[in-house]
Amino acid sequence: MALVLLGVVFSESLAEMTAIWMGSEEYSHGFFIPAISVYLIWMRRRELRFVEDFKASLLGLGLLLLGLFLFVLGGLATIRTIQHYAFILAVVGIFAAAFGKSGLKIAWVPLVFLVFMVPFPQFIINNLSSKLQLMSSWLGVEFIRACDIMVYLEGNVIDLGGYKLQVVEACSGLRYLFPLASLSFLCAYLFKGPVWQKVLIFLSSVPLTIFMNSFRIGVIGLLVNNWGTEMAEGFLHDFEGWAVFLLCMVLLFIEMWLFSRLSGKKTAFTDLVQLPEEWFAPGKTGQMGFYLNKSIYVVLALILVVGVSGQFLRGDEEIIPQRKAFLNFPLQLAGWQGRRDYIEQKYLDTLKLTDYVVANYASADGKGSVNFYSAYYQSQRKGASVHSPRSCIPGDGWQITSFGQREFPELEIQGTPLMVNRAVIEKGDYKQLVYYWFQQRGRSITNEYLVKWYLFYDAITLHRTDGSLVRLVTSLDKGQDIEVADQRLQAFMKDLVTVLPDYLPGKDIVPVNAGLESGPK
Repeated sequence: MALVLLGVVFSESLAEMTAIWMGSEEYSHGFFIPAISVYLIWMRRRELRFVEDFKASLLGLGLLLLGLFLFVLGGLATIRTIQHYAFILAVVGIFAAAFGKSGLKIAWVPLVFLVFMVPFPQFIINNLSSKLQLMSSWLGVEFIRACDIMVYLEGNVIDLGGYKLQVVEACSGLRYLFPLASLSFLCAYLFKGPVWQKVLIFLSSVPLTIFMNSFRIGVIGLLVNNWGTEMAEGFLHDFEGWAVFLLCMVLLFIEMWLFSRLSGKKTAFTDLVQLPEEWFAPGKTGQMGFYLNKSIYVVLALILVVGVSGQFLRGDEEIIPQRKAFLNFPLQLAGWQGRRDYIEQKYLDTLKLTDYVVANYASADGKGSVNFYSAYYQSQRKGASVHSPRSCIPGDGWQITSFGQREFPELEIQGTPLMVNRAVIEKGDYKQLVYYWFQQRGRSITNEYLVKWYLFYDAITLHRTDGSLVRLVTSLDKGQDIEVADQRLQAFMKDLVTVLPDYLPGKDIVPVNAGLESGPK
């Protein structure tokens, strides 16, 4: 009854999580996680005993209270990920209130297993995906070269001479990693072996995913090199994905078999895991004594109170600030003349931004140019958020050779001194200098994780999650001193900060009407 009531209270966040399971291949296994967890607990039901002492339920009540508190906090910030984890914590709290510490010792692994059903926040997915793309591309190319085929790698683009393959986000390996990590956790739990072997079985899912995904990319490269690009499309491409995942599972079981051999046990392949005796002795049943502890009334009361109050403590409607659209951004900035550029639709679909500007500005003296890019998001609550150049730059084949922060006290934007990330990037003989920062509701921020903290804080206190990325890039001539590029970007910034605040709202804003757009998409 308590779990049903909890499900009603968390219905909106659970519905959103279910939608992610249905719409994302990376988390399509999410439907099986709670069913497996419940079954694992049910198999050990004879060991569970309801607590009779109210004091024995205090740990569970504390965990439930913490979970409900996070639920309210997530509701105020309208950040569903917080509510997803809050639901799991509340379930653990109800279980602990019913069975006490002894029950938690028995069922803690199946309860922890529930974590695998919660989708990661989108910014973590983006960072993981970009790193896995680069790693898988590099290893895949090494496999192709081992087959004596000439190939060139530029970021995540594999150049075979006659054909070019791009390792896109869908081929990063995440759709293997999350299901395989869940499976390896389950196998580690059931594996007959010491704890250190169980830990290694679980952790091995990461290198196993990377290796097998790279192998798949290498095989696709070989097929494309011999029979054309149709080998990387359609049914064959999807079939290769399923075949590689099944091979990952086989390798996982082989790893478990090897561990059993290292322990000196000549275990049969079918005896690697410890299965419940009830599977093989259906006639053997056990009853779990039922006892209604007074804590159940406290549990129901807490859930009811939070459920009712949650209707009144919902986060207010998000404020969308008034701003000028980037369509009107001036192409003449003091001594700089600009030419507008545009982003391809396939990249816009990934970025999910609200408004953007890309322009190439040339100085009046003809001594250099600056590429200016800014992406604006009117809301970052539902997964759409700024992408860090630090993650995206390597994908284009550039290497970051120097990275740090630089503050400019003499330059203020929206009332605060400007601080930027400064990166020197190289590709072959080409070298560029990059300045970028995150302009978020009146703050100039350089740290990606600090951006997420202020996003959470401002969602509650300001009812706003709008924000933007500002990036400046200039190229260096061969042998040119890097200081020349620094001076060029700093000169451009002095003119830029005088007009930029009109397009990127600060802390003090004028909200627009609910039905109005703040800029073209």
